[in-house]
Amino acid sequence: MSVFNNIDPNRIIYKGSHFFLIKDGYPVSPGHILIISNKEKLDYFELDSNERIELTELIIKAKEIVENEYKPDGYNIGMNCGIVAGQSVMHFHCHIIPRYQGDMKNPKGGIRHCIEGKGNY
Repeated sequence: MSVFNNIDPNRIIYKGSHFFLIKDGYPVSPGHILIISNKEKLDYFELDSNERIELTELIIKAKEIVENEYKPDGYNIGMNCGIVAGQSVMHFHCHIIPRYQGDMKNPKGGIRHCIEGKGNY
């Protein structure tokens, strides 16, 4: 059973047909949001076409929510698919991570840094 099935309803900041949004309990940066599937789906590749359409809409919704409270300079949008990709909760969720000028010495390469030494090019 997924830990996401036991989320306190008071933590839900938005609810769609297939997903709900919460502020990440272990935020990488101020405003970090998770988009979580209502049904237990392993990862992005198990989502059906209707879920993928709504996910795209909710990424925009999450951005709006973040920008009502914070003023980020950029975003990372991430989904870990599989244990070797770093997935630790085996229930689909998408990270919306606001980025701020100066939050890293050199952010060039972005998600390419998920493999040590591959972000610099």
